[in-house]
Amino acid sequence: MSAFVARNPDFRAVIREKMTRQHFLHLIDFDLTDLEPGRVVGRLPLQAKHQQQAGFAHGGLVATVADSVAGFAAVTLAAPGEQVVTVELKISYLHPGIGTALRGVGTVLKAGNTLTFTEAEVWCERDGQPALLIAKASATMMAFRPPG
Repeated sequence: MSAFVARNPDFRAVIREKMTRQHFLHLIDFDLTDLEPGRVVGRLPLQAKHQQQAGFAHGGLVATVADSVAGFAAVTLAAPGEQVVTVELKISYLHPGIGTALRGVGTVLKAGNTLTFTEAEVWCERDGQPALLIAKASATMMAFRPPG
């Protein structure tokens, strides 16, 4: 159970609608799997197109997964009509991403009126082995109301 309460009871529908416009996430085959107030999980099946020259999941891909789950974790707590954008992201790569899928878990640490502090873990799923934590990130998200 989450320690947070969503300010928008329809946050799941809002996020699903936002995902329809996440063209880059569609391009890389990333999708969200679990949505709770203050916590989001997403998954990306790894393919050759996601690899860098040594066969690992590309660092930019891993950062995208971290940024996405951290950002959407903040969106779960946004007020109706607010947009959320990343204003800071710091990521540490712990292991190469070699496996069948990436799983990102984004959580809110502290939600404020404008800034929300989040963290993300990116795990690499591997056939027949436990998932391996390959990256850890911290991010600051900003909520705003678009003009007009």
